[in-house]
Amino acid sequence: METAIRTAPASWYSDPSCWPRERKHIFARAWQFATHVSDLPAPGCWRAETLAGYPIVIVRGEDDVLRAFHNVCRHRAGPLTNADSGKCEGALTCQYHGWRYALDGRLRSARDFGPASDFDIRDFSLFPVQIDVWRGLIFVAIDAGTPPLRSFLAPLDARLADTDWRDMHIALRRSHDLRCNWKTYVENYLEGYHVPAMHPGLDAEIVAADYRVRVEGAIAIHEVPMRDLNPVYDGLWAWAWPNLGFNIYARGLMIERMAPNGQGGTRLEYLYLTPAGEDVSPETLKMSDAVTAEDKWITERVQENLDAGVYDTGRLSPKHEGAVAAFQKMVGDALGQA
Repeated sequence: METAIRTAPASWYSDPSCWPRERKHIFARAWQFATHVSDLPAPGCWRAETLAGYPIVIVRGEDDVLRAFHNVCRHRAGPLTNADSGKCEGALTCQYHGWRYALDGRLRSARDFGPASDFDIRDFSLFPVQIDVWRGLIFVAIDAGTPPLRSFLAPLDARLADTDWRDMHIALRRSHDLRCNWKTYVENYLEGYHVPAMHPGLDAEIVAADYRVRVEGAIAIHEVPMRDLNPVYDGLWAWAWPNLGFNIYARGLMIERMAPNGQGGTRLEYLYLTPAGEDVSPETLKMSDAVTAEDKWITERVQENLDAGVYDTGRLSPKHEGAVAAFQKMVGDALGQA
């Protein structure tokens, strides 16, 4: 008989001092999903994202190479962009004082800076960020020492064979703001134990008693037997450390980024990919909206109880919550608390 594992303490989810350390030791050292390649179809196209408090800009260069930089001017920390996405003509321009950077990050012009000793524009290129593309999905990593993306995603690669989303397009973006810690929501995503109690629509489509989540490295694979031969959710569900969900369907993919908003908030950012010319099916959206609303309600109630100071630790089901235990160990290891 397996031993029930003790949960992480409530302070992990409510103590404001946790988030700055998680940002530095988890998110800066992990690959973060940014966007899909269709967002940057031509040279000069750029996309701005803020990932765990790090403003990033991704741009396609004149040489057709995708590059990522911290979205911060080397002069006085002004932003290089003023919208979520756009297209520039050969240079990124600081919105504050007009410094201009080539699309490879080199400072091209410090507008009207005037004569100054000990100032060489060659020393003031943009701060680079690691970038890689996997099956049409763009990832970035703040820490230059982060291991290669493909080694991280290898367990998922093995499941997907020739699946590729490069030629798909972004059919829809949606976001939802939640009053819960990001780990509270991730742990909810990592188990199906709550499905019969919380998700009646989803429960009708699956065999919840046989729902398992298997952890392979920093990837969790959901194994979910379906009742129907043509269910809305037929496909593969997976999670990648630390906060990314893949909901893969026969006709597309929904990326779910569980983005921290400080210690007490999470923004769910959904990106739906479909074949060119296709919209997201009404059935998929209806089920997605229902499950999201149900998960929002329960994770916010759980967070209230974690904050209340009554509950400290509980026990995890060896049958259903092994992935939650694995996630908590990953967090502890990253923060040096294991």
